[in-house]
Amino acid sequence: MPKKSPPLPDVFVSTAQTSRAVAQAVSEQRARKIAPRLFTSDMTSAPERIVARNLYHVVSLLVPATVISHRTAIENRPAEDGSVFVSAPYERRLALPGTVIRLVEGPGPLAGDRPLMGVHLASRARALLECLKPSRARSGVARGLPRSRIEEELERDLRGGGPDALNRLRDEARELAPALDAAHEFDVLHDIIGGLLHTRPVRLTAPVALARAAGMPYDPDRLQLFQSLLGSLRALPARAMAESTQSTEAFMNCAFFDAYFSNYIEGTKFKVEEAQDIVFHGVLPTARPKDAHDVLGTYRVVSSDEFMRRSVVDDTTDQFLERLRAAHRHIMGGRPEERPGEWKTAENMAGTTVFVHPDLVEGTLRKGVEIVRALDTPFHRAVAMMFVLSEVHPFGDGNGRVSRAFMNAEVLAAGKPRILVPIIVRDEYITGLRLMTRESHIQTLVDVLSFGQRLTTAVEFSSYDEALIALRAANALEEPRPGVRARIPQ
Repeated sequence: MPKKSPPLPDVFVSTAQTSRAVAQAVSEQRARKIAPRLFTSDMTSAPERIVARNLYHVVSLLVPATVISHRTAIENRPAEDGSVFVSAPYERRLALPGTVIRLVEGPGPLAGDRPLMGVHLASRARALLECLKPSRARSGVARGLPRSRIEEELERDLRGGGPDALNRLRDEARELAPALDAAHEFDVLHDIIGGLLHTRPVRLTAPVALARAAGMPYDPDRLQLFQSLLGSLRALPARAMAESTQSTEAFMNCAFFDAYFSNYIEGTKFKVEEAQDIVFHGVLPTARPKDAHDVLGTYRVVSSDEFMRRSVVDDTTDQFLERLRAAHRHIMGGRPEERPGEWKTAENMAGTTVFVHPDLVEGTLRKGVEIVRALDTPFHRAVAMMFVLSEVHPFGDGNGRVSRAFMNAEVLAAGKPRILVPIIVRDEYITGLRLMTRESHIQTLVDVLSFGQRLTTAVEFSSYDEALIALRAANALEEPRPGVRARIPQ
């Protein structure tokens, strides 16, 4: 029985010792050449994909004992032109499919550099100093980064680890500067850190760094998400929606179901008859007084002209933020431990989504408000307002109730129908939020909220009893489950 050849690695190099065996593998079509000295056992994938998935291993095979450095160590991926920068004893360019390994003359591994698949990865302090060195590329991207980008990176470190993180980074850079011949670059780094920490009068340039220095830092990743939201909503056709002509009684009844559904979504569940007694008859169950106050507090906000007849375009940003805090004080007034009306002091999360850091709440809200104001139609502003408040999560608790209340303020201020989010679409609503957060996909959320506005239009709220019958017919009060779907009542 013939002896079976051993399996070959995904990528490997041909050496003086292995050249005959490699040639044999190529002749047997068990391997192929994809670059000088570089071979693969993958006979089908595109060479650039093979290099990309084995990037650091390929570097270690072709230029072992070097250091992944400069912008590559900051960005953790090749530059837009495929360049990967490596500190080595000499300068050289190695062209590979989809990638160029660009060797830059510099020292080998230094303190803080970490082993990585046969090479080393430069420490953050080293990479930042290297990126501050003047560099002009004859072809392709520069190995360094603009000062504004370094400011953004340091502001991100400050967001993640606080002042101690920047102080440690500065101390590490001070130790490394002589070996890198980077005394000037350390001075620049020191100045930027001092500007971010308010210990040095330094002129910063990056918007996120300027905001930090001005005492109003924001979350740039959320701002990017909000800008994506703006583009997605502006690309949608404007929805024609008739003016709302509800009587005062109909308005109040609709507000009741708004508050009831909004609390149910958050897990504050009562039978609708119990909620009716709480809101309209002042009956607070002794076993659940705080839950009852949540429903009552929400109703007081969503039935109030003060809160629900003003759009964000009617207020200055300061006025809007005060109105937001006042609404939260009403909604969460039965839970003093939740600090009603005060921004959160600890990070909060839902599932794997971590919301905006407490230090960045007000600055991120201010940026988000600018995004909302840039939208023309009340419905689109309502969607954006709800998502911005939900994504920032500015309070310790009650954020969902507040976000839906201010969503409806946008449509009601324009004389349009309220948007109900009934129990039956709870899962779709949460899925829509998640898809926007993770994938910038807005359509699911828009569809759910569009249904909620059409439901309001289809139900006659002037009679509470008749409205309840119609909402039951729409399955609005049903828990989501297979075979039960939301309907618009005839």
